[in-house]
Amino acid sequence: MDAETSRGRRGRVLYVGQSYYHAWYLSRELRKLGWKADVLNWDPVEQNQVFYHGEDFRFRYFRNAKLHLLENLSFYLQSLYKYDIFHFSNAHGMHFGNALHAFCKRHFHEYSEVEMLKNLPGRRKIVYSRNGCLDGSSQTSFSQWGPHCTCDICKWRDVPTVCSDERNLSWGKLRNRLADYVVTVAESLSDYNLAPNVHDVPEFYCLDHNFWRPDLVVPPEYRLTLPAETVKVYHSVGYFQLRTLAEKNIKCTHIYRPLIDRLQREGLNVELLFLYDVPNKNVRYYQVQADIVVDMLTYGWFGANVREAMMLGKPAVCFLRPEWLESMRREMPDYVDELPVVSATPETVYDVLRNLIENPEKRKEIGLRSREFAVKWHSAVAAAKRFDRIYSELLSSG
Repeated sequence: MDAETSRGRRGRVLYVGQSYYHAWYLSRELRKLGWKADVLNWDPVEQNQVFYHGEDFRFRYFRNAKLHLLENLSFYLQSLYKYDIFHFSNAHGMHFGNALHAFCKRHFHEYSEVEMLKNLPGRRKIVYSRNGCLDGSSQTSFSQWGPHCTCDICKWRDVPTVCSDERNLSWGKLRNRLADYVVTVAESLSDYNLAPNVHDVPEFYCLDHNFWRPDLVVPPEYRLTLPAETVKVYHSVGYFQLRTLAEKNIKCTHIYRPLIDRLQREGLNVELLFLYDVPNKNVRYYQVQADIVVDMLTYGWFGANVREAMMLGKPAVCFLRPEWLESMRREMPDYVDELPVVSATPETVYDVLRNLIENPEKRKEIGLRSREFAVKWHSAVAAAKRFDRIYSELLSSG
């Protein structure tokens, strides 16, 4: 560690690339614990920016390719002296911007800029966060998980430039070789996700517990006109058109739409709140007005939508794969024992949802446990405490 660290700073971490809003809120809390913690946003896709809540640095994109490369390279070189830990996220995203990555691939080899971090004197530590089924697990392996094959309803099953055995496994092998520590949470327990440097750390996928809170004040333009007694079932899909094929997607919209229609025909006072492509900072205003949040019924775990629902004190429904729960229980038994998500499959979701619709007290009780669970396990405060230990141990390991 440098002199600044020895005088009181615990260390210096740079989050290289966005992971929704997780790195942003985690970095803010780490600063309170004495860390230098910054976030670099190098994502050039403008429509992706709706998922991010902030950054300390953001690359501009010049029409002049040389200027763009110079910006990437200059930031990279300066960061070598400013940070001890580099925390990357997302499959194939372990780099410092597209321009520098392309340059290194063309003149040296792919990810050589990350290789350099590992070979410098006073070797920097590299951490990586996974993001889904195609991250280190082959399509063949993932398709074996039952009782339903999620790949059968996935838009990307037959798009090898996005998901294939070769692409997923080659990335997993490289990712595990470069990273000192790989962050995951329960899912895709096969292939390179079973390596000894891969750890369940659900706290990384964190939220600001004040930004998502049950007593959130809803601005007039977001208030629903539905009667208070109508049970509102919230369902959302990011990039709905892009991720949907033949009216099917892994979020199971094709199951929930007819299911709500059926419940309405049977006389239940229920409405589906179906939203997509709403900026993340605004979607919470619709979530907080919902009574139930529903999500994936075949995948086996949950993502940001359910974590946000729990933080807002809402009961959430999705499929929790028993094998993944048991695997996670070995590393984090309390997390599994306290998890309040209501598990359902395509065969059971009718009974599960009807039971929740007809029992407001049950919804309230699950909602209270959900908020308590989310604050304990998925708040940025909890994440900072966990990563304070993880990063410190990495730095002390030499």
